[in-house]
Amino acid sequence: MSVIRKSNKLINVCYDIRGPVLQEAKRLEEEGHRILKLNIGNPAPWGFEAPEEIVQDVILNLPASQGYCDSKGLFSARKAVMQECQRKNIRNVGIEDIYIGNGVSELIVMAMQGLLNDNDEMLIPAPDYPLWTAAVSLAGGNPVHYVCDEQQDWFPDIDDIRSKITPNTRGIVVINPNNPTGALYPESLLLEILELAREHKLIVFADEIYDKILYDGSEHTSLASLADDVLCITFNGLSKTYRAAGFRSGWMIISGPKHKARDLIEGYEMLSNMRLCSNVPSQHAIQTALGGYQSINELIVPGGRLYEQRTLAWEMLNDIPGVSCVKPKGAMYLFPKLDPARYPIRNDEKFALDLLQQQKVLIVQGSGFNHPDTQHFRLVFLPSKELLSDAIERLDTFLRTYEQ
Repeated sequence: MSVIRKSNKLINVCYDIRGPVLQEAKRLEEEGHRILKLNIGNPAPWGFEAPEEIVQDVILNLPASQGYCDSKGLFSARKAVMQECQRKNIRNVGIEDIYIGNGVSELIVMAMQGLLNDNDEMLIPAPDYPLWTAAVSLAGGNPVHYVCDEQQDWFPDIDDIRSKITPNTRGIVVINPNNPTGALYPESLLLEILELAREHKLIVFADEIYDKILYDGSEHTSLASLADDVLCITFNGLSKTYRAAGFRSGWMIISGPKHKARDLIEGYEMLSNMRLCSNVPSQHAIQTALGGYQSINELIVPGGRLYEQRTLAWEMLNDIPGVSCVKPKGAMYLFPKLDPARYPIRNDEKFALDLLQQQKVLIVQGSGFNHPDTQHFRLVFLPSKELLSDAIERLDTFLRTYEQ
């Protein structure tokens, strides 16, 4: 038999968060090594449990969850999302404008498959959450990365976005709060992005999964709340704020001039129907999560675990000679920079692999987030302060072997 190869559609698709370095970590674990995993935003292994009332609602409704539901999702779940839109001032969103999916990841792929033709372009931040780039490539489109400026708190460079708009550009992706940088965008910046979209008749895709994980009294503005005349597709879910990543329950909201997008919406309904429906049991968690007590608020203030772990990790990283890190305003990640004059790293995947093999600390290299240099990496601050201290001390020890 001849060699059986993967589809050509996958040639430009990568997802290094679960890439070769993770495979090496698994091999080391099988040999008995204990790995400090700072590579993925998965709250549960670090003791961040979903609120008990959410879990109980899923259990209570299991007997009624054995069949398919409406392809867009349970009415109660979509009604809760609709009411959340009202709280966030996203106007004119009805039940039929909301799609429940197996996490935001499934819906991102669906959104790109339904929109893009071969060689269509999508503007995506650099660094980005790499699923966006992968989903665009898988759909036959071309991801075009715009600059987020580290010297300006990782804010998108409006002039750079403008310079990369072509007749083939279909939309702009905005990840706010940002993964991997933790940046939170002010309303003035969001309005500038919307003005570009308005001028060039682009769709805005707003990934807002971390909208309630904010620090230092920061407030999040939902992009879709700022414009009724720009088609906005907003993504959110239970994975992060409600610490229920394994439930795989997210949603996609269409707002703005929907009458101009009837054909696109018909495509999304077709794709939604093709997968029959998303996980029904976990949909019962959505109404309770959005309408109940927001326990995340205890974790993001002084004394709360996320706040304290962020502060410790940020301070320790900046204390290492040749390491600098912008303080994140949201999410659960740090994206430090290594001074190239001190640490001449030519291959950041090899850097991450060497750190793993020598110090048993697992991170993700910056190029895994489509960042153009080799001097960054992402670190997750979900582990306890003790484990974070241990991991960053090991990083400090390791970096001395890389010094010029």
